[in-house]
Amino acid sequence: MSRWSAWRASMADPVWRGAFAEGRRDIAGAALGTMAMGLVAGVAMAKSGVGLGVILAMSLLVFASASQLACLPLIAAGAPLWVIVATACVLNLRFVVFSVNWRRYFGGHRRMQRVLLSYLAGDPVYAQFVQRHPQPPPSGRTTTRQQGYFLGLALTNWAAWHVASLAGIFLADAIPAAWGLRFIGVLALLALALPMLTDRAVRCSALAAGMVALATASWPMGLNVVAAIATAFAAGTLADRRWGTR
Repeated sequence: MSRWSAWRASMADPVWRGAFAEGRRDIAGAALGTMAMGLVAGVAMAKSGVGLGVILAMSLLVFASASQLACLPLIAAGAPLWVIVATACVLNLRFVVFSVNWRRYFGGHRRMQRVLLSYLAGDPVYAQFVQRHPQPPPSGRTTTRQQGYFLGLALTNWAAWHVASLAGIFLADAIPAAWGLRFIGVLALLALALPMLTDRAVRCSALAAGMVALATASWPMGLNVVAAIATAFAAGTLADRRWGTR
């Protein structure tokens, strides 16, 4: 039996189905924040002046709110391709960090499976999954329960994003700017992130990054985010050495 066949067979397992339903329930709160950010991204794309075909492709294929919002004005302004690509890569560096941990769960699966699953592995999915399953399987391959839980989280989050993003694109003119949807999305992400501040090193890293992001908020082209990422990495590394945490 191929590994894809094994995945399909596991979907008929009551354990898989139960874990899938659990994942859908657990991501429901964070999905509201995802929908808010998706709606904001959709409105921003619709009003950016970029062609409808481009923004629909971006909405369906990119699936990354921060880089979409950062790259839209660069695309509209005709910025060089390397600047747009570099901006997106820097803003998505956190997924490189996430992938180190994801590998302990999915490293034993085939490359194509890992590539396809990585498309679904957004921030709230990572946060919820590692809280629910902090211990990776010794084999490096997810268990039936972990597979179901991951897909319950990921597919629900994916659907929430695309429904809201497409609604924002096609209903942009009917959505009042006073709604402040981006702020709602930020609050939802904060509610998701705060429970992850589980030790001194993580809290130190988050605090240092937040302070730098606020202090450099006036920097152009989202460079304050770059500065915050670099600060978080440096502060976290120093804190690990100081306190001996993982």
